Amino acid sequence: MNREELISKWLDNNLNPQELEAFKKLEDYDDLVKLNTSVQAFKAEDFNTSAELENVLSKIKSTKKQTTHWIKPLMRVAAILAVCFGLYYYTTTLDTTITTEFAQKTTIELPDASNVSLNAKSLLAFNKKDWKHEREVELHGEAFFKVAKGSKFHVITKSGTVTVYGTQFNVKQRDNYFEVICYEGLVGVTYNSQETKLNPGDRFLIIDGKLIAKEKENRTTPSWLNNESQFESLPFKEVIAEFERQYNVTFDVTNVDINQLFTGGFPHDSLDIAIKNITLPLQLTHSKTNNTITLKRE
Repeated sequence: MNREELISKWLDNNLNPQELEAFKKLEDYDDLVKLNTSVQAFKAEDFNTSAELENVLSKIKSTKKQTTHWIKPLMRVAAILAVCFGLYYYTTTLDTTITTEFAQKTTIELPDASNVSLNAKSLLAFNKKDWKHEREVELHGEAFFKVAKGSKFHVITKSGTVTVYGTQFNVKQRDNYFEVICYEGLVGVTYNSQETKLNPGDRFLIIDGKLIAKEKENRTTPSWLNNESQFESLPFKEVIAEFERQYNVTFDVTNVDINQLFTGGFPHDSLDIAIKNITLPLQLTHSKTNNTITLKRE
């Protein structure tokens, strides 16, 4: 039995056990099931298609009855075509989405051979089908980009849009925090409908809706690629937030000023050293219970 016949009988719930096994072996079996489930969700609950069809056919004059034998096969073919078209549209327009968990990093190669390194608790989405026409990714979190030369490349975030031509840069978009650092080439950052151009070493930083002036970046790549986080005169709350993402812990900072500025860093591969690195400079003590770290002023 060919593919179309299997799909047709499946739509009619008329597959025998052997045919059902053959249907399950189709390459797009999972997509067909998902698509059918989505279609079913849009059906009207109280509309009986078969009953209504019989009602209409019963009203057709007897002189035209001989022409109705082709209606059901035609409807079946139409249903198959609708499923196939829907499946094609569904699979070719769906975004590719990559996510990372706590303490996880990953590297993705985009369709044009551009590379993206994704930091912990981040999401990157793009559409392969439209890539030749529009190089565009959506980012939630932090990522370092090495963009292949070509047409404009856009990084869309909740806070703003980054536009480049062929360069290396880092984008970090978290709650009330938006930072772009250019390491090579030229980067355009659009924030509140205004574009700012960044040359190598330039940094664009927004914290709590305010533009923060920063000195030139001297590193050639972001520190997190080497499994460490570095901060320069940033609110302590940003340090705590990054620490939680890298170690999957929760901080109790009830007795600590989280808006005080912090300069320093911590490694991503040693919890004990990391805690000391962020507490000693601020003269804080800490205690750990299960997955919660409590900080206090000495």
